[in-house]
Order: sequence, then structure tokens, then C-alpha cells
Amino acid sequence: MIATVGSQVPDFELPAHGNRVVRMSALKGYIVVLYFYPKDDTPGCSIEAQEFRDHLAELRAERCTVIGVSRDSLSSHERFVEKFNINFPLISDPDGELCHIFDVIKTKMMYGRETRGIERSTFLIDREGILRQEWRKVKAEGHAEQVLFAVQSLNKVRTPPAAPQPPSASMP
Repeated sequence: MIATVGSQVPDFELPAHGNRVVRMSALKGYIVVLYFYPKDDTPGCSIEAQEFRDHLAELRAERCTVIGVSRDSLSSHERFVEKFNINFPLISDPDGELCHIFDVIKTKMMYGRETRGIERSTFLIDREGILRQEWRKVKAEGHAEQVLFAVQSLNKVRTPPAAPQPPSASMP
């Protein structure tokens, strides 16, 4: 099943760095920013991760959690997190399970050759698990701020009750 805007995001459970497991069903009640990026520690991916890191306090104030996804290994994620002080979960999806659900594996041209890989994409999921917005072919610089504005707009539609911070260090 491919997730489409306006539809329920299927439940998933995948490993993230720091010996965590991320389950969509455990995130009910929170807005979720799920962003897919091609590869750890590359220029665009590093910019995007750092911008989400730098906006994380504002996003959490909106009862939002951020999760990055690539097909890199958990050990690669650990190095990336350490190098850039990333403070949100990075999911490892080596088999492309989550990539398939969000249809982010695309044919791309790299150095004059066709290759298949992750197209930089972001998905905004509401508190009930409904996909509300998607960004495809994302340009990394300034993207996190666009997402923050979308999260704030989503919250204006529904005023959230006061609640604890969204989970980040440990997913149930």
C-alpha cells in the first residue's frame, strides 16, 4: 500500500539509531514529520538534518516529532548523529519497506548514469495518523523552516491540549 495525502499511514516498525525502534502506532497524538534522505554525511543530507535539528525545539513546542529515514545502516546513522549532533531518530530502512510505502525510490541520474535511490521527500502526518502534506524533490536548504510553518498551520486548524513533549529518545 502506498500512502497518499488524506489517507491513513500504515503502521510500521523499524530500527533507529541508539537501539531504538520506531512504531507509527506509538506516535498517535503527535504530529509526525517523516523525512527521507539519500545518504548520511553527504552535503545536502547534512544541511537538511542540521536544519531540522536547529528547528526541533520549535517543532516540539507544536507537539511534533521529527524522524529521518534512509537506507543507510544503523552504524552509519550512529556516525552521522555523532558528527552533527542530531537530536531526533534516524530510521534504517535497508530493505526499503518504508521507502516503498511512501514511494520515494526513484530513478535518478548521477554522473551521467541512471541509478535508483531515495528522492529527498518529506511527509507531514497529523495526530490521527493521516498523511496531510508531502514535499517531493526537496531542496535541503530552508526546507525545515517550510515544514515548521506547515506544522504551525496544521495546529491552527486544531488547537492541541497541553501535553508532555513528544517522544524522541525512546520510542515505545
